[in-house]
Amino acid sequence: MIGMCRSFFAGLIIAAFGMAASPAFADEVLYGETLVNTLYSDGNIAIRGYDTVAYHKQGKPVKGDERYSHDYLGAKWLFSSAENRDLFAANPEKFAPAYGGYCAFGAGNGYLVKTEPEAFSIVDGKLYLNYNVDVSKKFKADLQNRIALAEKKWPDLKAGLSE
Repeated sequence: MIGMCRSFFAGLIIAAFGMAASPAFADEVLYGETLVNTLYSDGNIAIRGYDTVAYHKQGKPVKGDERYSHDYLGAKWLFSSAENRDLFAANPEKFAPAYGGYCAFGAGNGYLVKTEPEAFSIVDGKLYLNYNVDVSKKFKADLQNRIALAEKKWPDLKAGLSE
């Protein structure tokens, strides 16, 4: 009987550690289904309709406008100006966020989850989005390691997506 109790409690401890490794930052795990993060958007709109070029030029999230859109990787990207749209269209790899706009911290943990516009970093000219501001702080606290983890996991995550 004591052996069974120990096994039971050992199982609980292992389960608890397993849950700690899961994306505890997420209220619910939302798995992306497309190469570009279109979670929480209507009409297959990338990164909640925010202008990815504005992050680079203005250093902050700026809502895009339907009048200035561009299709890329099967999603509709919105921009705050024709100039930003044209910059993106000329070089989308330069301006598109890492990991399809999914949470960079989550990608490093093997999950494709939503992002919040205010939770971002630009590192070496690349935009990284995160689940929320708290997760973004964790991402920034161990930046190079977190990017390395996400870079390692992204090919498998990407392979699992339907385009």
